[in-house]
Amino acid sequence: MRRPTWKTAGVSGMAGIGLLVSGCAQTPLGPTVQVMPGPGKSFDAFQYDHAACKQFAEQSVAGQAQNANLRGVGAAALTTALGAGLGGAIGGGRGAGIGAASGALGGTGIGAVSSSNAQGGIQEQYNNAFAQCMFAKGNMVPGYGPMMVNAPPPPQADLTRAVQTQLIRLGYMRGPADGVVGPMTGSAISQFQSVSGMPVDGMPSPPVLARLQATP
Repeated sequence: MRRPTWKTAGVSGMAGIGLLVSGCAQTPLGPTVQVMPGPGKSFDAFQYDHAACKQFAEQSVAGQAQNANLRGVGAAALTTALGAGLGGAIGGGRGAGIGAASGALGGTGIGAVSSSNAQGGIQEQYNNAFAQCMFAKGNMVPGYGPMMVNAPPPPQADLTRAVQTQLIRLGYMRGPADGVVGPMTGSAISQFQSVSGMPVDGMPSPPVLARLQATP
């Protein structure tokens, strides 16, 4: 019976590494998140967004699969060498061959697990980039804020923005008119209400807007 040697074990190690590479991490072929067209968006426009965001997502994970595979192959090769060294120290040439073969199998397993874990992380990062891109383009993405991203703002925001515009026109505050009742807006409204003889509450309302619009 032929005894295993470092050379034959090295061949086994390379075969193990070859098996690792055959199951390596890859750049995702596409997203695994569900995205729907935004309100009023045609399907053709949605397909255009989809293609552009896939490209963006691919760029966001570019090179990561290759790096993960190199780390996996390195783990297999290192474990093969360590196994050979330990086997040689214990049993000479035969021990080196057995140690190398065992190290190759162990290294291949470690590398395969590493590549599998990396694949999951790459897919998740790909999905995040894709979802952010599609949401930014006005499409509906579960978990990314209001689904009706193109819906008109609530009436209160419109009223506040109109009041702010008039306050800016009259010099009571400086922009922008963002539709949000913050400290600056509340203070400006209170100042105008006081000057105009209105009840002071610092809140935008139709009477306040009407008085502002009537003020030259």
